[in-house]
Amino acid sequence: MADGTFAILMLVAGLADMGLNYCGTETGCVGRTETAPRVAISGGQVLERRAETGGEAYLRYDLGHRIGPFGQAVGLSIGDKGEAWVGFGQTYRQSFGSTPFYAELHAMTGLYRAGDGLDLGGPIVFRSGIEAGWENRRGWRFGLGFDHRSNAGIYDENPGVETVHLRVSIPTR
Repeated sequence: MADGTFAILMLVAGLADMGLNYCGTETGCVGRTETAPRVAISGGQVLERRAETGGEAYLRYDLGHRIGPFGQAVGLSIGDKGEAWVGFGQTYRQSFGSTPFYAELHAMTGLYRAGDGLDLGGPIVFRSGIEAGWENRRGWRFGLGFDHRSNAGIYDENPGVETVHLRVSIPTR
């Protein structure tokens, strides 16, 4: 399930949610609604598949609005072998009733530099993933996530890499 499945799952779940909960509202299917912007910091481990295991630090900023059910975010990750990725994309978060638990999917497009890390086939690299977590009363979120990065087959070689990470997300207002 590390080949863009999370991006497809995000699109299907988000569009279903849009049809059920957004299209009949005052703002419409793709209306803009304000949310609290957030800064998320995560640290994780690249899983051994084609890449060597190694650490990764990831910083993400979630913009203070949604378009329909989709949030927008920018991210930057740096690995311990000098690899770096920067990108922009969408998020989709689902709460579980009135509990503090949530699941979030994301799909982002970005630019990648391999450094001394794994060559992902070219500079355009897509990042998608899932996170499950808990949000406290102050709005801080603590999650465990799994991300996949690859070029989605736009280059001849498409090795892909996965990361498991712990994330803390803090509202900025």
